[in-house]
Amino acid sequence: MSSLTYDQHGFALDGEPFRILSGAMHYFRVVPEQWDHRLSLLRAMGLNTVETYVPWNLHEPRHGAYDFGGRLDLRRFLRAAERHGLKALVRPGPYICAEWEAGGLPAWLLADPGMRLRCSHPGYLAAVDRWFDRLLPELLPMLAENGGPVLALQVENEYGSYGTDAAYLRHLADGLRRRGAGCLLFTSDGPDRAQLQGGTLPGILPTVNFGDRAAGHFEVLRAHDPAAAPVCMEYWYGWFDQWGEPHHTRDAADAARALEEILAAGASVNLYMAHGGTNFGWLNGANLTDGRLEPTVTSYDYDAAISEDGRPTAKYWAFREVLGKYTELPEPPPREEPRRLAPRTLRLSEPVPLAALYGEPVRSPYPLAMEQLGQAYGLVLYRTEVSGPREAAELRVDGLGDRAQVFLDGRPVGVLDRTGRSGDGPVEFAVPAGGARLELLVENLGRVNYGPALAERKGISGGVRLGQQLLLGGWEMVSLPLEEAPEPAEPAAAGDGHPVLRRAEFEVAEPADTFVHTAGHGKGVCWINGFLLGRYWDIGPQQTLYLPGPLLRAGRNELVILELHGPAGESVELLDHPVLDRQA
Repeated sequence: MSSLTYDQHGFALDGEPFRILSGAMHYFRVVPEQWDHRLSLLRAMGLNTVETYVPWNLHEPRHGAYDFGGRLDLRRFLRAAERHGLKALVRPGPYICAEWEAGGLPAWLLADPGMRLRCSHPGYLAAVDRWFDRLLPELLPMLAENGGPVLALQVENEYGSYGTDAAYLRHLADGLRRRGAGCLLFTSDGPDRAQLQGGTLPGILPTVNFGDRAAGHFEVLRAHDPAAAPVCMEYWYGWFDQWGEPHHTRDAADAARALEEILAAGASVNLYMAHGGTNFGWLNGANLTDGRLEPTVTSYDYDAAISEDGRPTAKYWAFREVLGKYTELPEPPPREEPRRLAPRTLRLSEPVPLAALYGEPVRSPYPLAMEQLGQAYGLVLYRTEVSGPREAAELRVDGLGDRAQVFLDGRPVGVLDRTGRSGDGPVEFAVPAGGARLELLVENLGRVNYGPALAERKGISGGVRLGQQLLLGGWEMVSLPLEEAPEPAEPAAAGDGHPVLRRAEFEVAEPADTFVHTAGHGKGVCWINGFLLGRYWDIGPQQTLYLPGPLLRAGRNELVILELHGPAGESVELLDHPVLDRQA
C-alpha cells in the first residue's frame, strides 16, 4: 500500500520525497497493441508517471450499456504503465475537455430537453452517479493504496473556466470517497483567481495549467492556497489543430526552456500531451468562438514529444536532457525510424451512392434533433416536400448542427456550414409549380468540448424556413451513424454532388504503419477493415490519416471512403510519412 502526501514544497510517496514527472497519454486515442511501445518511450524520456482522462461517452455510448474492452480496457492500460515503471494519474471527469466530443459527456444526456450539464441538476447528477457506480470498481484495484499504480484522481476538469457550482464539485469529490477512493484528490484550472475560486474545493489539492511563465502562475496558485504543492497539471508545450486553420508547432528549445523553469521552481509537472494519438471515428471535439464552430482535426499529434505515429521528436530529446538534471534517466530509446508500409497507390472501386444505405425514415411534423432520434454521431438525412410555385427565397436552418448539404429534387443547391469553411454564401432557390423535394444531409462535425455551449444538440434542433415560412407538417429523417464501414453494395449512378462510397482492396505481407493521403478527395471519412479512422477535409491542415499497423492484417485488407460531395479521383495513396501541414 502506497500513499501520496504533500505540503507547500512538494510531494512525498510513502514518506520519501517524490516529484511527479508525468506525461499525458490517453489510452482511447492509441490502439492497445501500441500502448507498450508508447509507454516505454515515456519512461525512457525520464518520466515516472503517465496521466490519462477517462471518456464517459466511449465507456457508456448508450444509456446503461458499458464498454471496458479493447482500447477501452482501462485496467489493462494501467497495468501496462506499471510494467514500464510508471505511476499514474487518472482524471475520471465526468467532464474531461481534451478536445474530445462534448468533453467526454455522452450524447444521450441531451435527449432530455431539460438537461443541464456540469452542475447540480438532479438528472445530470443521477446519470453521473450511475456512471461512477460502474467506473469506480474498475479503478479501485488500480489505486496505489490497494497496490496499484494510480497515485491520485482528479475532481472534474478545469471547472473554474466553466462555472461556480461548489455543491456540484463537492458531490463529485464526496462520491469518489464514498465509493472507496482514499487516494489524493486534486483539481486543475487556469492560473487565474476567478478560475481557481470557481474550480477548487477546501481539502482538495489545487493545480494549475499553463504553457509558459511558470513563476508568475505559481505565485497565483500560492496566493490562492499557500499550503498547495506547486504542480503544473497541464504543461501546454504544443497545441491541437482545427480544420481550416494553420498547423501548430512550437520550437523545441523554447518548450524545453519553459519546462526547465517549471522544474527549477521545485514543481511537479504533467506534459500535455506527451503522446497525443488520434481522434478516431467521429469523436473529435470543437470550440465555438463568436458563433462560429471550430472543429478539431482527426490527428491529435499536438506537436508532442512523441508524434502521433510514435516517433520521438526533437522535443523528446530536448525534454530528456532537461529531465536528466532532476532525475536519473533510464537508457535512451534507439534512434531508428519505425517500419512503414512501402508507399503504394490504391485503385478505388466504382461509386455506390450513400442513398443505398437509407433505411426506413422516422416521420414527424417538424425536424427532430439527432439526440431525439437516439443517435450520437454521424449524419442525418432530413427530407420534406415543398409546395410551389415559389419565387426564389433563402433557406435558413435554426439550430443547425453543423453542416448541411442541400438538395432540391436531387440537385445540389448549396451548403450551410457553421464553420464558414465551405465557401458557399446563402442558399437560395425557387420552387416550380409542381412543388419540389427538399433534402438536407446534416453532419455533426463534433460537439463543443470547452465553454458554455456544451449542451448544443446536433442535426436540426430548431426549424427550417424558406423565406420567413417554417416548413412544417411532413418531415422524414434517416439516421446514418456510420460507426462501422457499410456492407458492400452494387455500384450505381449517383447524381452530381451526391455522397458516395468507394472501396479499395490491397494485400499486405506484414502489417506496419502507413498514412492514407486524402488530398484531392474533398470531405469525408475513411474506414480500414471496418474500423473508422476518422474524418478528412481538403481544407487542411491535415492531409493524411494515420493508419496504425495493428489495424491491418496479413493478407487482404479493405479501405472504404465516404466522399460527401461525390467522386473525386480514381485512387488514393498510402504514404510512408504523415502530412499534417497543408503548407509543408
